[in-house]
Amino acid sequence: MRPFVRGPILLILMNHSRTQLIAGNWKMNCSRSEAIQLASHVVATLKPVDAQLLICVPSIHLADISRLIANSRVLLGAQNAHWQEKGAYTGEISVNMLADYQVSYLLVGHSERRQMFADDNKKVALKFEAALKNGLTPILCIGETLEQRQQNLTLNVLQVQCEAVVKQVGIKAFANACVAYEPIWAIGTGQTATPEQAQQVHQALRAWFAEQDEEIATNLQILYGGSMNAGNAEELLAQPDIDGGLIGGASLKADAFLKIYSAAG
Repeated sequence: MRPFVRGPILLILMNHSRTQLIAGNWKMNCSRSEAIQLASHVVATLKPVDAQLLICVPSIHLADISRLIANSRVLLGAQNAHWQEKGAYTGEISVNMLADYQVSYLLVGHSERRQMFADDNKKVALKFEAALKNGLTPILCIGETLEQRQQNLTLNVLQVQCEAVVKQVGIKAFANACVAYEPIWAIGTGQTATPEQAQQVHQALRAWFAEQDEEIATNLQILYGGSMNAGNAEELLAQPDIDGGLIGGASLKADAFLKIYSAAG
């Protein structure tokens, strides 16, 4: 296994300006009325900012939220889907079913899916591939546990997670995808990597992608997904290799979420 590289190539990539993406992951939250109220507030108070805004809502709310955000600048994402187009998969939703609801993004490999629902690297790669085949932009979530970080395995873990997808779809597929680095130890804990720590990992990730394809690496949006909030967003988003955020709890509060979005502009 080749380690993540560090070297002169980083100086080339850090200077590129990429559009930032702020993605809200509602997880398993919000009743129907709460979802409509939250999305309505976001749409009504959204100010023009040179960044993208995405909300990933529970599947049961996709129809309502799709209608609500129509003709707005808000993008819609799904939190999970099966890689098969149809079949005997009780309780699952296929990626092609999402197309009817203006869904343009799909989260794949979120740590909660990996840890709680057995989404291993192969399943994540298949979901990534299915998203691309159906015209959705996959957001590949990768991250390490606290134990792995303490053992200095962070970059090894991230590389294995990325390589599984590259093996399935090829490096060029990342021209139509995003990556979200979410240190598992910082999700929902209130702990956040310092801007310098987060930048170091993002920089190493981009360097690894550059080893595969420099153009892909230069244009790839790499989001930070570890307890970003209204208080720390500006400093995190100012880092040269952090291209946005995957927001959990703070995305359930419209004003806080929009403050993060404003910091991206």
